[in-house]
Amino acid sequence: MAPATTEPDASAPATPKRKRQWGRTLRQAARHFFLSPWYLLRFIARLLLSVGRLFLRLIGFKRLDRYILVRFISTYVFLLALIITIAIIFDFNEKIDKLTNGGARWHEVVFDYYANFIPYFSNMFSPLFVFIAVIFFTTQLANRSEIIAMKSAGMSFRRLLRPFFMGAAIISATSFALGAYIIPQGNVARVNFENKYIKKQLTVDEADNIQMQVDSGVVAYIAHFDNRTKSGSGFSLDKFSEKKLVSRLTAETIQYDTLADHKYSWTLHGYMQRTLRGSREKIKSGDKLDTTIIMEPKDFFYIKGMQETMTVPELSSFIDRQRLRGAAGISTFEVEYHKRFATPLAAFILTLIGVSISCEKRKGGMGTSIGIGLA
Repeated sequence: MAPATTEPDASAPATPKRKRQWGRTLRQAARHFFLSPWYLLRFIARLLLSVGRLFLRLIGFKRLDRYILVRFISTYVFLLALIITIAIIFDFNEKIDKLTNGGARWHEVVFDYYANFIPYFSNMFSPLFVFIAVIFFTTQLANRSEIIAMKSAGMSFRRLLRPFFMGAAIISATSFALGAYIIPQGNVARVNFENKYIKKQLTVDEADNIQMQVDSGVVAYIAHFDNRTKSGSGFSLDKFSEKKLVSRLTAETIQYDTLADHKYSWTLHGYMQRTLRGSREKIKSGDKLDTTIIMEPKDFFYIKGMQETMTVPELSSFIDRQRLRGAAGISTFEVEYHKRFATPLAAFILTLIGVSISCEKRKGGMGTSIGIGLA
C-alpha cells in the first residue's frame, strides 16, 4: 500500500528556490534603485507581502485562512471600485447642468471635487460594501460546497469567522484612519466646490451682534465683524465673578493678528478698561492694546458641511470650546464626531450578519441572502 502523501506545512521555512528568487529581486532593486522607481515599488510590495504572511503565520493563520482573507478583501476592493464608478457616472449626469452653468473648470471638477468625492463616498459606505462583499464571497463558497467540506473536516462556525473578522479589522482600521485624519483635509476643497458651484451658497464675510462666552465667566461682544479684513467694531469684554461684573474692557475697533506666533492674538484700538472693586472703580485707557482672547474669526462664521472638514481632534476641541461658550447648534458636530467611531465598527456587525445568512446553500443564491440581510 502506497504511503499517504501529506500536504507541506505552510509555516515551514522558505525553500532554496524562494531564497534565490528573493536574492534576484534584491539584486535587481540594488541595480535599478536610482534608475527607475518601479523596481523600488516592486521590492516594497514583495516586502510588505512577506511581512503580512509572516504576521498571519505568527497569529496561527493557516492556508485556508489566508485563502478566505485574500478572497474577501479582493472581493471588497472589486465591488468598491465597481460601485464607485457607477456612483461617479450617476453623480456627474445629475450635476452636469449645474457644473456647466456655474462656470466650473474641468481641472476643478476632477481634482477639487471628484478626487475628494471618491475617498469620501467610499469611506462613508464602506460597511455596506463589506456586507455585500461578505455575502457575495460566502455565497460562492456555499454554492461550491466548500463550506460543507470545511464543516465536514471539523471546522466550527466560530473558527470560520476568524479570517472574516481579520479582514473586517483591516478594513475598519483603514476606514478609521482615513475618516479621522486624511479625508477631512480633502473635504475642504470638496465642500468649497459644492457650496460655490452646486449649492450656490454665497460666502458670508460679515457678521453682526456677535456674542459668545470665551472663557469661564468671560463674555465677548462685537457689534460688527468683517472677515475679509479680520477686523471688527464695537467690542466689549465683560468678566463676571459670582454673577457680579468685576471688569469691562471696551474698544472702538478690534483687529486679529494673523502674523502672531500663537493663536488668539488681538489688537485693540481706542480701548478703555474698567475694573470694579466693591464701590471703587479703576479706569485705564489708551490708543492700542495687544492682548490674548480665546476666540478666532472662524468661530464667528459657520459653513454648511463644516463638520466634514474637521479631523477627530479638531472636532473634539471645537465641541468642547462651543460647549464652554454656551453655543447652540453643535448637535451636528457631535453626531459627526460619534459617527467617525461608529462607522468602522459597523463592519464587524455586518460581517457577522453576512456570514450567518449566506454560509448555507440556498435555492435563491446570493439574491436571497441579500434580501434576508436587508430585511
